[in-house]
Amino acid sequence: MAAKKPAGLDRRKVVAALLADRGDALVVTGLGSPTYDTFAAGDHDLNFYLWGAMGGAVMAGLGLALAQPKRRVLVITGDGEMLMGLGSLATVACEAPKNLAIAVIDNGHYGETGMQRAHTARGVDLAGIAKAAGFKSATTISSMSAAQSWLPTWHKKTGPVFADIQVSADPAPMRLPLRDGTAIKYRFRTALLGSKADK
Repeated sequence: MAAKKPAGLDRRKVVAALLADRGDALVVTGLGSPTYDTFAAGDHDLNFYLWGAMGGAVMAGLGLALAQPKRRVLVITGDGEMLMGLGSLATVACEAPKNLAIAVIDNGHYGETGMQRAHTARGVDLAGIAKAAGFKSATTISSMSAAQSWLPTWHKKTGPVFADIQVSADPAPMRLPLRDGTAIKYRFRTALLGSKADK
């Protein structure tokens, strides 16, 4: 009989731990549950919530990391979105931004379209793909202690760095942030650039 797969981590606890001491880091979230998780951990003007831009979170994070090399950038996205944008890992590795970290909150399902089983539940190794692309560091995390141990990596290690964090597929209460894309953009720009945002 095959060994039972671990239930996975509590996604809300994981994301809260990732953001507990974020400082002035810029955070980009993938659509759906990663956005809800990030908002549930505490709204922040330097959170850039993506709505309906599936597959685009990592590239948005890359653009920010290149434009703001003195700021740490964290992308929090899901396994479904990461699978849709796998090519972005190759681009990130080629550009090699030292300040970019990517955390995939991986529940092995497509949560926004009906909880269909995703490829990561069938053996696709996202950390292995990131490592093969050329990431400085890429790991799979399946325990809360390992998630805590990864914090110094995303905060300080020369990037790009990547973590596939395996979480439970159990649903978490929906926590919706602002859904106005224009307002999110201007809030983020003003927080990042201050008075320069209008120039």
